[in-house]
Amino acid sequence: MQIGIKKYTLELAHTFTISRESNDTQDTMIVSLSLNGKTGYGEATSNNYYNFTVENMTAEIEAVRDEIESYDFDTPEHFYKHLQSLKLRTFTLCALDLAAYDLYGKLLGKPLYEIWGTDNSIYPTTNYTIGIDTIPKMVEKLKEKPWPVYKIKLGTQDDVAIVRELRKHTDSIFRIDANCAWTAEETIKNAPLLKELGVEFLEQPLKADDWEGMAKVKELCILPVIADESCIVESDVEKCAPYYDGINIKLTKCGGLTPARRMIQKGKELGLKIMVGCMTESSVGISAIAQLLHQLDFVDMDGAMLLKKDIAKGVTILEGGKVVFPTQPGSGIKLL
Repeated sequence: MQIGIKKYTLELAHTFTISRESNDTQDTMIVSLSLNGKTGYGEATSNNYYNFTVENMTAEIEAVRDEIESYDFDTPEHFYKHLQSLKLRTFTLCALDLAAYDLYGKLLGKPLYEIWGTDNSIYPTTNYTIGIDTIPKMVEKLKEKPWPVYKIKLGTQDDVAIVRELRKHTDSIFRIDANCAWTAEETIKNAPLLKELGVEFLEQPLKADDWEGMAKVKELCILPVIADESCIVESDVEKCAPYYDGINIKLTKCGGLTPARRMIQKGKELGLKIMVGCMTESSVGISAIAQLLHQLDFVDMDGAMLLKKDIAKGVTILEGGKVVFPTQPGSGIKLL
């Protein structure tokens, strides 16, 4: 098996702002795994919050390149155990795991969802994200992209006012993501006002480790609350269950499709709503997420839609949220 690693800098269509940072570009690492004339692709983006850069992820892979390339590849699940034994961190694991699944499907000549015996005809509609900006700019972004479900990034002094103004311009469902910027008191106070404005749920309103605050929110908040920064790896699912109504699983943060599938199963056993979310990433990462669609209650897979230009072809999301799955096997990924 041969490994390829390439860094890309993705240009965003608009400056993307959340409560803790703003970006005009996003660095990402594309990993390829080649075997028997087939090549699978995986992705992991850089992330300041979690201290991952393309350079430190690349260095991790290079340090164990021989151990990976000499592995006798059979299934992605077995390969994942091998990667874990090499002590790779989650973002790096994700890129390799996604590439392994894409390769596996291509070797078998079948799409992943077909290998897993699942139906891809029924699935949740992805939201489209509106980043923090001036209220007129946020309205402009919303009008530019008519969509049935929006995720609104908040964490400002005018959060309810923003949603009130956006509501004047669309009847679409709203979801709110405060990215850890609120207190328990703010969350409980804002929730009834936001519910009246057609908000479906709140995502990660409090700091990731504010369990005391989340206990109050769970008891008193009128809207469902979904964990994101509080739910990173498999062990977090059980930890979040008493405090949240659902979890948002990010393939990059948890380590790829292998742990994500287990997290989905565990979350369902615990009665949690299941969402899978994306980073600002290309169609390489988004196409992997799409393989899980039928298992989800909610999905946030608009990462490639936020780019000026994509670097890959794969799953396509049409206007209104319809997903077109490629006939190509694996995750259906082809680098442009």
